[in-house]
Amino acid sequence: MKVAVLGTGVMGAGMVRSLRRAGIEVNAWNRSRAKADPLADDGARVFDSAAEAVADADVVALMLFDTAAVLEVMTEALPASQHSPVWVQCSTIGLEGTDRAAELANRFGAPFVDAPVLGTKQPAEQGALVFLAAGAEELRERVAPAFDAMGSRTIWVGEEPGRGSALKLACNAFVGTLTAAIGQSVGLATQLGLDPQLFLDALDGGASDSPYVHVKGAMMLAGDFPASFALDGVRKDLGLIREAEIASGTSTTLTDAALACYDVAAEQGHGADDMAAVVAAFRQA
Repeated sequence: MKVAVLGTGVMGAGMVRSLRRAGIEVNAWNRSRAKADPLADDGARVFDSAAEAVADADVVALMLFDTAAVLEVMTEALPASQHSPVWVQCSTIGLEGTDRAAELANRFGAPFVDAPVLGTKQPAEQGALVFLAAGAEELRERVAPAFDAMGSRTIWVGEEPGRGSALKLACNAFVGTLTAAIGQSVGLATQLGLDPQLFLDALDGGASDSPYVHVKGAMMLAGDFPASFALDGVRKDLGLIREAEIASGTSTTLTDAALACYDVAAEQGHGADDMAAVVAAFRQA
């Protein structure tokens, strides 16, 4: 098997290294080649164009920022693929974006799997992502070696592209609001003159505790936000979640509130920081 990974940022780079550890050949491409070049040390072949990267691939994995990037790269690369690879769309692009990507693949007769992932930088590096996949049943065996190398498990949501992305939006709605809620409690404790560590200590081991609370809480207390999931990415995803809520008749009340918090943090210069920087929205000068 040979896998082309298009987009080697925080997530894509980890996916490439996980594939290589499993002995799978990898073609890597990134719009800024400087982000892809270090992957040559892991045994990946680095290409100047997406079209070159997909030419001899069996599976193409897209890990890009948004719908516009996915469609642009697919439009360039689809005509260049020679072995009818399975196109696996791993980016978070929402329901409309997934429909457009699937339609574009269909136009070229390309097999397509909608497979966004759960996990950030560390799970990508460890091969511990969770794939939320939707696609024709006959494609599952073809992508299984790649998914097994990059992920700890795969949840097949159905055969219709878009079902995987729907589940991803539901999951990210939880993650986005949970992180904002942690920031609210850390910020409130601080503003009330408490050591915010006491908030984490009070939850420790209780029914409402989770490892995630302590990971993000520790970042908030330290004021150090190396990006595993950039705050601007969360803002983009919450916008997609809001669109899906409107289309499905679901209330947007909680999403609106969470998005407003991330917007405030972004206005304070935290857009490229980890989403834990949302705590800035709750701290007054």
